[in-house]
Amino acid sequence: MEFSVNHPILYIMVSIVIAAVLAQSVFFLVRAVRRAKAIGMDMAVIKNTATSAALFTIAPAVSILVGVLVLSKSLGVAVPWLRLSVIGSLSYEQIAAQTTLLEMGKSMSETITDASEFVTVLWVMTLGIMAGLILVPLLTKKIQTGVINMEKRDKKWSEIFNNAMFMGMISAFLGYVFCDVKQAFFGDFTSLIPVAVMATSAVLMAICGLLAGALKQRWLTDYALPISLVGGMAAAIPITDWLTAVSL
Repeated sequence: MEFSVNHPILYIMVSIVIAAVLAQSVFFLVRAVRRAKAIGMDMAVIKNTATSAALFTIAPAVSILVGVLVLSKSLGVAVPWLRLSVIGSLSYEQIAAQTTLLEMGKSMSETITDASEFVTVLWVMTLGIMAGLILVPLLTKKIQTGVINMEKRDKKWSEIFNNAMFMGMISAFLGYVFCDVKQAFFGDFTSLIPVAVMATSAVLMAICGLLAGALKQRWLTDYALPISLVGGMAAAIPITDWLTAVSL
């Protein structure tokens, strides 16, 4: 049987997993509503809370859709749909998949036609994300306790520590963006494409933040991420054409 990243069996398997996750969501939603009624909460408050929560999930859902589209060229639709609907994130999934494909001499713009290559990519993505599932329950409480104790002793150093951890996480992704910049000194300006796209997304994010503050529109804050993601992807097309044309 010929392998396909969009084979129906993949959709069936993914649908079963996502259906189980949705069933859990419905289960806890029903339990939450029953509990709210039991403690005497007004039904109008319950409905408004549920409606607001549902509306504000649209923004991250757009980001997830963008991630599925990015990965669908090489991995098909089913697997990215599963990964980004249950446990994954666009920043991790794309880097894990692209790094594995590059090591196999492939790129994200090519559709995988070999089953072994497809399985290899999935194993790398899965094993990488599993570290968080294992370490979070084992270490989170100890780390959180340590941070709280540090904050009690010295609030300033606690803030520095938290900011350092955040910057460390961001630096890991920035390294991926800037890793090929040196090629620009040799006339290959296509290495600047990730930098230019990131800068475009950052500018769009800043504009959304400024407009949200100036116009007092909270929805701009909630939708800043998908706006910057989609805007960056759209800008990548002319940026790629331009930098490819000026490359020696």
